[in-house]
Amino acid sequence: MAALQADIARPLTDRAHMHRDQEANVPNNGREADNGSFSWPIFVCFLFLTFNSVMAIIRAQGEMMAVAFVSFSYVDLVVLFVFLRMYERAPAGSGKRGWLKIGIWTLTTLLTFAFSYKVAAVMPPLVAVFVWIMAFTTVAGGFLAFFIYKEK
Repeated sequence: MAALQADIARPLTDRAHMHRDQEANVPNNGREADNGSFSWPIFVCFLFLTFNSVMAIIRAQGEMMAVAFVSFSYVDLVVLFVFLRMYERAPAGSGKRGWLKIGIWTLTTLLTFAFSYKVAAVMPPLVAVFVWIMAFTTVAGGFLAFFIYKEK
């Protein structure tokens, strides 16, 4: 009872710092246990992505470039989500996080360029140039945010 009264009497800012410090000691900051499983919403999203990719391949009716684009996009997204999950679970400041950052940036860059290529192909030339400028700006911004900018 005395501990509860002391906690109530403690200023709110002290309690917030204490709560944050206690959360830091909990594995995964209170998230689900790190058993490698996915939650059901993530599973449903992957099922939806897989279903749509298969349907796009079927609708392509054997056109190899369309099948290659859909297959590449699907594999890229799945690997990207795996890398993001590994990045979130890697210890802060570890070399593994650095390598995963490179992989994540590379995968997002490839996906950006793949979609930009498909969009620019059906646009008028001036709009296609604008699409490519946006793609390169996005990739450069991602590079700056991931590798150049450091939090203070």
